Amino acid sequence: MSWFEALILGIVQGLTEFLPVSSSGHLAIGKALFGIETADLSFEIAVHAATVLATLVVFWKDILRLLQDLFKFKMNDGTRYILLLLVSMIPVFIVGVFFKDYVEDIFGSGLLVVGCCLVVTAALLFLSETLSARRAAKAETAGDGAQMSWKSALWMGLAQSVAVLPGLSRSGSTIATGLLCGVKREEVTRFSFLMVLIPILGEAFLDVVGGGFAASSVGSLQLAVGFLAAFISGLFACKLMIAIVKKARLRWFALYCVLVGIACIISVLV
Repeated sequence: MSWFEALILGIVQGLTEFLPVSSSGHLAIGKALFGIETADLSFEIAVHAATVLATLVVFWKDILRLLQDLFKFKMNDGTRYILLLLVSMIPVFIVGVFFKDYVEDIFGSGLLVVGCCLVVTAALLFLSETLSARRAAKAETAGDGAQMSWKSALWMGLAQSVAVLPGLSRSGSTIATGLLCGVKREEVTRFSFLMVLIPILGEAFLDVVGGGFAASSVGSLQLAVGFLAAFISGLFACKLMIAIVKKARLRWFALYCVLVGIACIISVLV
């Protein structure tokens, strides 16, 4: 992998991490187009950590407020929200502990899996927007919806754990699941972006401690370039996605995922 390829893949990661089109799927597509093969997931972990840093920058006020509530050492809205986030992380923690090797094997399975998962992502986006639009029409208020509940947090956590599959969008799956649970659009987007912070940072930390980056098949320069590119483009995409979900325009992303998914499937079968 050259520094230029790392730059392009970093930009792709940053833009697609928050948009509901699967960053892992697009990284796999980018690698296939460039003819890149890596022996580990160090580059993926680095650019995912960069987009988590972008999330911290965008939501720093919310995170600071939650921490202030937490250190009051009593149950309040902030403490409850943190507990909801922890509940949402249980499924992905189980997958990370017991199925890590299996997930890494799937990442090397090629574009057929990516294409099929992109089609599934499209179906989720279309279904969630259609049903949430009907619910809003009945309520006669576009912003109507429930607050985040324990059940909704767990369902979104399950969606995130399944979205480790390349091509199945993490943000798309969690946002779609939250909307299907009837959660408010703005609330579900905020929760979706915050719930990934600890799992990704934890994975990056374990990789550093375990010497994964030091033994990576990708050079330090490429990792640094990819990280910076993903961080800068991620800042833009995060703010854009918040605005998009508020205006309920997920169907265009569903169409995009279908087209790209079909193209991936055809490229393998033809």
